[in-house]
Amino acid sequence: MHKSDAVAALGQSALLLPVWIKAALAANDRLKLYLTVLQAAAAHAAHPDAEPLDLGREAAAAGIEGRWLGQLAAASSQAGGTLLIPELGRLVQQLAVDLGLMARPVIQGQPAEHALHKRVKHWVEWLGALAVGHSGGETLSGEQLRALTSGKRDSKRASKPDDKRDDKPAGTRPGQPEVQHGHGGDAADPDGDSLHLLVMDLHKQLNRLAGTLSDERLAGAHVWQLLPADHARVEAFMRGLNRTAPLKFEHPGLDTAATRDGNRLLLQNDIGTNDAHVLVLQVEDSTITLNYSDLHRARFEFFQALLAPFGATWAGTQSKVDTLLNAGQAYTFGTARFECVDDAALDKALEGIASRIVFLIDWNRARKRLLPFVGKACAIDVLREAARRDVGHMAWLKAGGEQTLFDAMQAVGNGAFRIGDRLDTVLGQADAHDLLVEVMCLASKALLAGLPTALVADETRMLLARRMRQRSSEFDLLEEHAAYCHALAQAVSDGLAHDITASAGKVDHRAARTLAERAKAWERKADHLVMQARDQAQRQPRWQPVVRLLEVSDDIADALEEAAFLMSLIAEDHRQGWTSDVHQILCTLAQAVLSATQEHIKALAIARRLASRNDSGSDAADSDAFLAASWNVLRSERKCDELLRAARRAILAAVQDAAALMLANDLAIALELASDRLLVAGYALRDLAFDQAGARA
Repeated sequence: MHKSDAVAALGQSALLLPVWIKAALAANDRLKLYLTVLQAAAAHAAHPDAEPLDLGREAAAAGIEGRWLGQLAAASSQAGGTLLIPELGRLVQQLAVDLGLMARPVIQGQPAEHALHKRVKHWVEWLGALAVGHSGGETLSGEQLRALTSGKRDSKRASKPDDKRDDKPAGTRPGQPEVQHGHGGDAADPDGDSLHLLVMDLHKQLNRLAGTLSDERLAGAHVWQLLPADHARVEAFMRGLNRTAPLKFEHPGLDTAATRDGNRLLLQNDIGTNDAHVLVLQVEDSTITLNYSDLHRARFEFFQALLAPFGATWAGTQSKVDTLLNAGQAYTFGTARFECVDDAALDKALEGIASRIVFLIDWNRARKRLLPFVGKACAIDVLREAARRDVGHMAWLKAGGEQTLFDAMQAVGNGAFRIGDRLDTVLGQADAHDLLVEVMCLASKALLAGLPTALVADETRMLLARRMRQRSSEFDLLEEHAAYCHALAQAVSDGLAHDITASAGKVDHRAARTLAERAKAWERKADHLVMQARDQAQRQPRWQPVVRLLEVSDDIADALEEAAFLMSLIAEDHRQGWTSDVHQILCTLAQAVLSATQEHIKALAIARRLASRNDSGSDAADSDAFLAASWNVLRSERKCDELLRAARRAILAAVQDAAALMLANDLAIALELASDRLLVAGYALRDLAFDQAGARA
């Protein structure tokens, strides 16, 4: 499988000629080596006592893997005029494959009746039959060997070799004996043709064909047969490609070819090393058509998102299966169009498209390396943001990838992370996303500057440590719970101020009932926050002080919800004997609880700032403000004690009905209990703030 097959699948054969010629020349080297090996095998079989020819070095130079070819000649023997050659079937198959590769650029577009085309077809079929005949055997007759290796031309053929050295396959060493064969009938071709002669003739045609192509380079792209107007388009594309290409570091890929095919300028980029990962652009007038294939659907969609800012309109996206591509597995193919108003817009679009290609290299590997830290969607968002910032992910992978993060998580200590914890579980998804993007930015900056990867690991630890100091997930829960407490206190205070407990009409009755139902819903949501914190504390020991604070804070919500419920009962015609003094003292008590709640929220916000500070010398003012807010809660609690006693006196002096007396007293007690729990929560908050300040010091 070759990249050229993928380009051919995209229907752009005009881009393939240089690639095909390069592959054909490499196939020529292998074919000549195979023929030399056959001659060496025959020579060794005829003279087994002679030192066998060692072709291991030549095989390695030709890119032939394994030791089988280098050992083939030494293992050959002769029996009754027939050669016994191990791995013969494998060798014949390789001859057929490489003959096809070598002939492809020469016979492409030729009619089947063309003489060279007919010779290639004949020898491919001959080799196929020979391979089938030797699927279980290892014998080769003298006539078959001559048909394969002979370099002597029959007089019937008009073409003559240019050099007598062509009479032996390339690779034959000086002094090596040439194998003599019988002069019986030609089993291969009645005209006296041979595979060796065909290889030589194809080689000459290849050299002529290569001479027709320019070896010109334009801004790093291999170009040929361009019009003068095409140069600006190619340069625009390469300007974008070269701007971000350093972000791939030593990874192969991004080779670009450009040529003209009729009215279209064609640009092809091989992206990376995967066969099915190819990008071809057609530029005609002011329209760019991009054909893109990718074996990963998620990466295909990622690339679509990257091209959206340049006006890409996608159509024909589909899943394909090709036996020649991606090992026969499905891959995604799609076409995007870019309509440009003028040449300037055209160049800008080409530059933008090219600048995004580097972010596709090793994309799936980077995505998988992020999954131990965040979810799938967040991992792709991280890669998209890294691309948007022109930093990419390759530097992070090169610097150690996920191991740098695992080491940083372990170095944080204090039980912040346990085995199996993800970053988004501890930091929250938003903070985890931002941290990963920052890590990729610093990795790219460091490696582009030539700094060691160890520096990236150290800076990753510092980033995570800073994020942990600034972590807000526990304070998010604390502040959300405090917000419910404040809402309850505000609702109770407003309800009393507007006297919704009065039974003057059905409207007031319904208002008190609605308040009680709303208060119950808020209290339940506050309970859920406590349960959430308990779950976190089971995984993270650092959450235990937070749980203690939330548990005492939950008593505030319980007391205020009870007060709202009592108000709904009082509104059900249980205000007998209430005077303006009773109503006023209860309003004042509720207002004092609300004031204490507000001071608690203020103290909580200051504690959050103190916990997120990077230096301990700049928080003196906040420390004073925190202590002042804490003392204000204490003062409010003492005031509520006094107001409770005053409320009891006023209630006893005015209310005679037993039910009304009990409910009014219970309401006053519930309000004062909320102030007591606010004081307890204030002390717990002080302990938490002091512990974190000590940890930072």
